[in-house]
Amino acid sequence: MKIALITGVNGQDGSYLAELLLDKNYDVWGVVRRASDINTKRIDYLYTNKKLFIRYGDMTDSVNLVNILYEIKSTYPDMDRLEIYNLAAMSHVKVSFDMPEYTANADGTGVLRLLEAVRSTGLMEVTRFYQAATSELYGLVQEVPQKETTPFYPRSPYGVAKLYGYWITKNYRESYDMFAANGILFNHESPRRGPTFVTRKVTRGLNMIMTGERDRLVMGNIDAKRDWGHAKDYVEGMWRILQADTPQDYVLSTNEFHSVREFIEKAFALRGFNIKWKGDGIDEIGYDANTDRDLIFISDRYFRPAEVEELLGDSTKARTELGWKPQYSFDQLVKEMVDHDCPVNNAD
Repeated sequence: MKIALITGVNGQDGSYLAELLLDKNYDVWGVVRRASDINTKRIDYLYTNKKLFIRYGDMTDSVNLVNILYEIKSTYPDMDRLEIYNLAAMSHVKVSFDMPEYTANADGTGVLRLLEAVRSTGLMEVTRFYQAATSELYGLVQEVPQKETTPFYPRSPYGVAKLYGYWITKNYRESYDMFAANGILFNHESPRRGPTFVTRKVTRGLNMIMTGERDRLVMGNIDAKRDWGHAKDYVEGMWRILQADTPQDYVLSTNEFHSVREFIEKAFALRGFNIKWKGDGIDEIGYDANTDRDLIFISDRYFRPAEVEELLGDSTKARTELGWKPQYSFDQLVKEMVDHDCPVNNAD
């Protein structure tokens, strides 16, 4: 029997990963952080699947994590393999500057709590552990492109917390001979991406302009460049990392990058706008060349205290050793997100 535990199962990656593993006939245990509002909409459609088991949990509560693992252990007394995918995190980089202590607790020390929970429940021998690392580890990049051997230089509380998670995972692998691996994933998006992330901000903002709800889209650093892929491709990469013969750390990336400016231009073009630019710096404005209507404005409110200007991955190792490669192009990703957030009928 195939068994998996996914923390953060109700997030973008968690929902796609649950879907993938259920299709592969896993029993999937998902951990959801309790909130007063319903926060499981990404996985609601999976609830009828009898192989999905949802539990409340939090990366800041070690007793809770231990109890969940003991429940899994008692449910499968003859279990010979448990795959744990740690995807839970406070994952918004800009917000991490406002909540640095919580971010460190959940994204950094939380990884330690989960690894220790595996140890204390006697599950080390059967566990394969995946830690969701991030391209934000590279921050102020030391070389282009970034690969597994590139030095880290995080530029946010989120990146620093994730750096601890990365190294404690590696430490448990080397100290206890545990199958523990990091996936250093570059930016990956989808229609399930949180609405406050920059790509969804663009596609949702486009829809609000189309429907007349708003007359403008206000952005931060539109010249930041990111290596953008589709979350569906990246969760398959996570799974492949835990199917390897030995635990290693892998970069997952498309190996090409695009600016926020380009994302805006392509998204708006799909709904008939021809975005051109005028002005400089904070006074730059994006306008529709078809109508001369000013649509895109810049505000320093949305700049980070320490910017990460460009991230470009080199996923040669994953492509060579795992046989992984992304299936979605940048243009396909933009179109899928625009079609979801700004249906064609809204453009009529």
